Amino acid sequence: MTDKPNTPSESLPEDEFQLQESEEQIETKKTITLNQVWNKILHFGLGEPTVRIGTAVASLILIALVVWVMSKFFLKAEKSSAIPTAPLSSLATTPIVPMSESFSPVLASSFSVFRLAQLHTNLPPKPRSTVIEYTIVEGDTLFGIAEKFGLKPESLLWCNKHILGDDPHNIYPGVTILIPPFDGAIYQWSEGSGLNGVAKFYHVSPDDIVDWPGNQLDRTTLGDFSLPNIPVGKLLFIPHGYGEFTDWLEQYTREKPATSSITGSACGTITSGYIGSGTFIWPTTETWISGYDFSPSTNHRGIDIAGSIGNPVYAVDDGVVVYSNWNTMGYGNLIVVDHGNGWQSVYAHLDSFLKYCGDNVSQGEQIATLGTTGNSSGPHLHFELRSETYGAVNPHDFLQQP
Repeated sequence: MTDKPNTPSESLPEDEFQLQESEEQIETKKTITLNQVWNKILHFGLGEPTVRIGTAVASLILIALVVWVMSKFFLKAEKSSAIPTAPLSSLATTPIVPMSESFSPVLASSFSVFRLAQLHTNLPPKPRSTVIEYTIVEGDTLFGIAEKFGLKPESLLWCNKHILGDDPHNIYPGVTILIPPFDGAIYQWSEGSGLNGVAKFYHVSPDDIVDWPGNQLDRTTLGDFSLPNIPVGKLLFIPHGYGEFTDWLEQYTREKPATSSITGSACGTITSGYIGSGTFIWPTTETWISGYDFSPSTNHRGIDIAGSIGNPVYAVDDGVVVYSNWNTMGYGNLIVVDHGNGWQSVYAHLDSFLKYCGDNVSQGEQIATLGTTGNSSGPHLHFELRSETYGAVNPHDFLQQP
């Protein structure tokens, strides 16, 4: 027969066993009591408010703790490092010294910003106030030069009328032209000129010319504006001035024909001849523009059609040749055809003539060969369409594309 193992209660003395049992009952009662309280709180629906209140209380306790630490350590350290002040009695005897210009108070700070030294400073360009010179190089055009200096192309013509003769084809490499500070005109003073007349021509007032500093005109010695004391040949800049271009080509019609020295005789009055239909074909074999397009603002009244020397040039409509000769105004070898209905067609810079003054021509008939005579920067056909009513018109608006 085996002995039963002793249980804890049997091995402990009776007093100790009773004490342990009572402690376990107390602990069990405490646990049951806290759970019951929380369950009652939840039963009444106060769980969430209780949690919020508890969180707020904990936050207040944490804030109070931080304030206590700050006051305990940091404020105490500042008081110990405070600079002692002088007694009030000493202030009465201390003289007040005025701050000198060399004195500059410095605010102490442990934070600083470092800036790297800039060795180069980019300043915006100052507007130019004087007229400068520019020498034309290979490839320059009136429009390209104007764009380079921020000007209108016509301003270059107005400022160089005494050099270019208001003809854009006179832009040649090596020619030196004047570049104004901004858009305007330059007038070369001539004998007998008057400020009133010059100003009127360029659509400005005389004061605009006199008051421009670069002209260096003195009102006290200038005299009468109608005949001012200005040296002949002096160049005057006219701010924002503009004028009217010269049409270097006369209007030739069959009633007033030109004289052609090539045929050796005058054309005379042509009373008969072909009459055009008013429909115009393309005048040569190439169809793209080389050089200047139609631009009345720069006194270019036609279009420059590309080509090679010797390419055929055709009459754009039926008509009569009223000019077939060399032109001294820059057109070189020139043919003008009158179409008898108020229209004339102009063919310039030709290499050779095939039709002469007084000849009848049919639409599409070859009348010349393409060249580069006169004021021409290279082989091309300068072509114009002119109306007795409207003058030079844009050929693109009337020519039929091939």
